[in-house]
Amino acid sequence: MKKIAVLLGLLVGFSCSLPKDNISPTAQLISNVSIVDVQTGTIWENRQVVVDSGIIVHITDIVENAKSYPLQIDGKGKYLVPGLAEMHAHIPPPTTDPQRIEETLFLYLSNGITTIRGMLGDPAHLILREKAKNGEILSPRIFTSSPSLNGNTVTSKTEAIEKVTAYQKEGYDFLKIHPGVPLEAFDQMVITANEVGIRFAGHVPVAVGIRHALESKYASIDHVDGFLEGLVPKSAGVDPSDNGFFGYAFTPLADTTGIDELVQMAKTNKVWIVPTQSLFERWYAPISVEVLLAQPEMKYMPKTTLANWERIKKEDMADENFTEAQWRQFDAIRKKLIHKLQQNGHGMLLGSDAPQLFNVPGFSIQHEMQGLLDAGLTPLEILQSGTINPAAYFDMSETFGAIKEGMQADLILIDGNPLEDLSALQNIQGVMVKGIWLDRKTIDDKLEEIAKHAEQE
Repeated sequence: MKKIAVLLGLLVGFSCSLPKDNISPTAQLISNVSIVDVQTGTIWENRQVVVDSGIIVHITDIVENAKSYPLQIDGKGKYLVPGLAEMHAHIPPPTTDPQRIEETLFLYLSNGITTIRGMLGDPAHLILREKAKNGEILSPRIFTSSPSLNGNTVTSKTEAIEKVTAYQKEGYDFLKIHPGVPLEAFDQMVITANEVGIRFAGHVPVAVGIRHALESKYASIDHVDGFLEGLVPKSAGVDPSDNGFFGYAFTPLADTTGIDELVQMAKTNKVWIVPTQSLFERWYAPISVEVLLAQPEMKYMPKTTLANWERIKKEDMADENFTEAQWRQFDAIRKKLIHKLQQNGHGMLLGSDAPQLFNVPGFSIQHEMQGLLDAGLTPLEILQSGTINPAAYFDMSETFGAIKEGMQADLILIDGNPLEDLSALQNIQGVMVKGIWLDRKTIDDKLEEIAKHAEQE
């Protein structure tokens, strides 16, 4: 339930008014706006927000010299929300046309995503990360994984030591684990990662299993990977490698009474969860290719990409093992897991796995939020999973993720209160990334340019 803050004097963290003089020539004013406090669910009405040099320098009740500010943004009747984090993003590889890389980063920004966690790293992404940090490119804040650690790249303890040590020295933010890593190599990877001081996240290899993965203290487990397999009783006598698409094949065997144990393990070991629920409602799901291709955001993806997505989805849907009835059971178990992990686990991080099949960067986060709503999360919990939770995950709670004086100016100006209706986040009137203001016209003009380019690819 939203709370409306009554304008009665000085409020914690806010000034009463601004001085009339000494306005910086680079200062920006967002006036008369309602601020969404994502920590408490409070709405602070009619606030004046001053930004300078990429930092929120003042939040006040009153400003007497509004016309003196070099940039004035009218926030009357609108809501200001912290920029979102896409915690399972993909940055195109360096072989991609540089224009397409730039466009992908803008697609994230156009939907209010001001932080991305790249989940398949490359040396080129380290360079991109620094350019974004230094303001050399228009981009969300970037965190990047190492290149993939999987059954082909890490087959022994020796390889585990070499790869983990090298990636830490090269400056990657964390290690990305993919399927196929043998148990012995995985355990060595964990030992070495802890020794050199780098976290690891991603998939749960079959040989590792969800319980051992949780005990190994992943920084995050993505896709809720391994959890459904962990619900299959040992008495079922299955081959773990026959699990299918993220455990889909084991759906009829899952004993949901085991969910609470896994949730408690996630909490005890402080493992964050990135659901990427949209992936399971769009790729491996009974929604037609035609419906997906007709969605407006598809025009921002190259024709070749859309054709590839269509081919893969049609092949997967032709699998004789796929039935809508089993998918619905699979989906129900996933939603139950997601809801309980939110209520009693360590915490949720917002991520949609874009660009994966029919998940267009930026736009897919809207589908992800709807999936989380359908799983029983509240609008506030979902907003927290994309703001204060990612900031806590990166130990940067004083830098981004909330609207407070002294924090970086990553902001979304929207029509409508997102605590009452999350779809208000689709009504973006402007996005500010590290103090750079992108108004609605600027966003629309760039999106039109991206669509034209995609039509030619």
